[in-house]
Amino acid sequence: MQIDLGLLNAVMAVAKAGGFREAARAINSNPSRLSDAVRRAEQQLGVRLFNRTTRSVALTAAGKMLLDRLLPAMNEVESALDAVNAFRDTPSGTLRLNVPVSVVRLVLPGIIPAFLARYPEIQLEIMADSNVVDIFSAGCDAGIRYDEKLEQDMIAVPIGPRRQRFAVAAAPGYLDRRGRPAHPRDLLRHACLRGKYASGIMPEWEFAKDGERVRVQPSGPLIVSVGAAVDLAVEAAVAGIGVIQLFEEWLRPHLASGALEPILESWWTDFSGPYLYYPDRRLVPAPLRAFIDFIRE
Repeated sequence: MQIDLGLLNAVMAVAKAGGFREAARAINSNPSRLSDAVRRAEQQLGVRLFNRTTRSVALTAAGKMLLDRLLPAMNEVESALDAVNAFRDTPSGTLRLNVPVSVVRLVLPGIIPAFLARYPEIQLEIMADSNVVDIFSAGCDAGIRYDEKLEQDMIAVPIGPRRQRFAVAAAPGYLDRRGRPAHPRDLLRHACLRGKYASGIMPEWEFAKDGERVRVQPSGPLIVSVGAAVDLAVEAAVAGIGVIQLFEEWLRPHLASGALEPILESWWTDFSGPYLYYPDRRLVPAPLRAFIDFIRE
């Protein structure tokens, strides 16, 4: 039996992503094209590979068996092509990274331009997402996360600054009106600008000094989604609406200009910097290997 390998790639993309729209985003295609490819694969094989409803797409028993056998073989094909790519003077191909918005803003600008200048035949795709996602279902080769969010069975490589801090600040005018906190618990009497993850969790504000650790859940007039809407909270803080806690590097321009005043600086906590993580496998794609070698420099 013969079948177009392009059709099998479409089947695997849909199976990995769990749907046609998700797969189309992952491989830069469109849902109708993938749906047509899967239909033609089923016609050539003579079996149904997916059960489809208006809400979900799930592998049939035949589809699951096919995917279980296909994945190792297709991984070997990709590995063979990557091995040939390693003999090129300049690696080529696409590198897809899933990263938090904070890394896009604070870490990658010091890395990506020089990397692309060195490897002009590599196309880099950055998916900025502050929610923890499965890099495989997102169609990515690797991700960047902080250590407490690293997935299991992954290789981690440090990237960017190795220590970072959370800063707390407010506009001088706001502090003149409301007073300057002397202890983290004083923030419970202040208007605080909060961040919320897509899961609905609003992280506590954590502080540490001389062995004492304090966690508070302040409240305030503005809640923004972590990552995508943080700049709105920063502008609100500059306008004197309330107190903000954020990466020190993110607030540094406003701290330097005097638009924001640091609060409780002796209580600020630091944490380890981010890591590039990728699956532990025998052969790493050439574009990813080039990126790993670059950041290790």
